[in-house]
Amino acid sequence: MGETRRCDVLVVGAGPGGYVAAIRAAQLGLRTIIVEADKAGGTCLIRGCIPSKAIIHAAERFEHLRQHASEGGHMGISVDGDPGVDMAAMVSWKDSIVERLNKGVEALLKGAGAELVKGWATFEGAKRCTVETADGTVGIEAENVIIATGSSHIDLPFMPCDEEFILSSTAALDLDSLPKSAAIVGGGYIGLELGCALAKLGTEVTVVEGLDSILAIMDAELRRPLEIWLKKHGVAVHTNALARGTEIKGKGAARKVELTFQRGPGKGAFHQGRQGPRDRRPQAQHQGLGSGEHRGPHGCGRALHQNR
Repeated sequence: MGETRRCDVLVVGAGPGGYVAAIRAAQLGLRTIIVEADKAGGTCLIRGCIPSKAIIHAAERFEHLRQHASEGGHMGISVDGDPGVDMAAMVSWKDSIVERLNKGVEALLKGAGAELVKGWATFEGAKRCTVETADGTVGIEAENVIIATGSSHIDLPFMPCDEEFILSSTAALDLDSLPKSAAIVGGGYIGLELGCALAKLGTEVTVVEGLDSILAIMDAELRRPLEIWLKKHGVAVHTNALARGTEIKGKGAARKVELTFQRGPGKGAFHQGRQGPRDRRPQAQHQGLGSGEHRGPHGCGRALHQNR
């Protein structure tokens, strides 16, 4: 092992819970170290709310351009030719927004006097951990420890993410090309916001939800406008439908995913180019913090509703 550092406060995880705690601890004069394996900012900033809203905004702009390019234009504004989508360029633009905000969080930590260590922390005791960094292993001992490790996506046992055809919400925000078709497993807000964005960009979208409605935890008055929008834009929605498995069929560029789902007493199947996000779980299973059975909002092993 390399060097051992000592501090008053150790924060593991530089998301909105962790970096705010680290900043405040440092402002109060405590020697503070914050460890982050990815980028400072957390799920919301790096791979959740912010990047998804960027993609949604770009999709809305494209939808408006298509309206202006239609016969007769829109609002008295016309566009010559058909607008196109460069998905790689859109993702690059999204990444530039994330990078700018990430640098802002790092600047706040530095300004407060908190030390940011980039690497994966594994606890060896209640107040001691080792961090695997790019420069080697660092040991950290602290008087006080704050765990703010956030969450990661859940792989369904019968539908593991390969991040090529079966995608987590993270990979769905980093597409290098626009899929012709996509299935969203779970009718919660994460899947639906990404599904709506893809539909606006021209992807044929299908939503499979295990409960009797999309956005099931929300009031009917809130669901109804979205249900109308989905129908208007040709998004197929299957409720009371439990995903049961997938199979990749075809070869080369013709490969597609066949999703099998159970709807009521019967079964159905359809082919889609790619499949999108499901659920999330606490990010602690590989950090020496203990492990246990994960239970989602609808019971163990049934992850058909998204939480962020």
